[in-house]
Amino acid sequence: MINDDNPLTALDDERTDRSFDAIADHFEKKVYGGLKGDIRLAVLRRDIFGYVEQLSHLLKRPLHILDVGAGLAQIATELAIQGHTVVINDISANMIDKAKANAEQTGKNLDITWYVCPYQALEAKLGTDKPTTDSTDKFDVILCHALLEWLADPRAVMDFFDKQLATDGVLSLCFYNPASFDYRNLIMGNFNLLDTLLDKADYQADNNKSLTPNYPVAKQEVESWLQQHEYQIVLESGLRVFHDYAPLKRGGHTDPDAVIRMELRYSQQEPYKWLGRYLHIMATRKT
Repeated sequence: MINDDNPLTALDDERTDRSFDAIADHFEKKVYGGLKGDIRLAVLRRDIFGYVEQLSHLLKRPLHILDVGAGLAQIATELAIQGHTVVINDISANMIDKAKANAEQTGKNLDITWYVCPYQALEAKLGTDKPTTDSTDKFDVILCHALLEWLADPRAVMDFFDKQLATDGVLSLCFYNPASFDYRNLIMGNFNLLDTLLDKADYQADNNKSLTPNYPVAKQEVESWLQQHEYQIVLESGLRVFHDYAPLKRGGHTDPDAVIRMELRYSQQEPYKWLGRYLHIMATRKT
């Protein structure tokens, strides 16, 4: 079911939850139109699918999965193909339309429920529409990928997770790594002038065309939220731990399969994983 209500939630007069409704085509091409997107999906598939398979085997049933702020929802759609019951949400109707079109192209009758709304309105909608299976009202898996950095108040989403995640469930958080911004500019030499990006604490990207978030959340802050809400981290990975930092493409850089293979190899090794342009954390509630 689709609801077309699409308000933005303001933290103050300047910050609001970001919707990509107006640049959905640009988002699709920029984020997933090349090797960057392939690397991102490869790491997330490796991290998530194995854990989901084990949890489904343990519970002896298909899982109830929520993808909040789903964007194109590739991972959630693939989990639906595997037989799980999936709820997909995004604030952007255009993004949901693209995700629905991709799901329909599979030619399979997938158990997916669709909601267009900010995540803050999702709880009420979930309370009205019951799951399509006999599973618990709560979710075994919650996916939240590249959403924190676009929220006016990212910490508040933890309360939503607390209410929606089942006791034995797992939270998959993928978010932009602000340290990668500094590191990439250091590698590119963007510090030869007195007034550089690295010297601007209040630097703001042009969000009419840029997909660099203006309010990213540091790894240490996310980990502190998880600890405060009594989550136990079970997995940490970096996404694109070297690909974006190589201005000169040579050798293995010219072979996409080799790049993905090396990205997967080093994505969970220290210190390389902390250099990822995005970080992926999977965590369970402490019991």
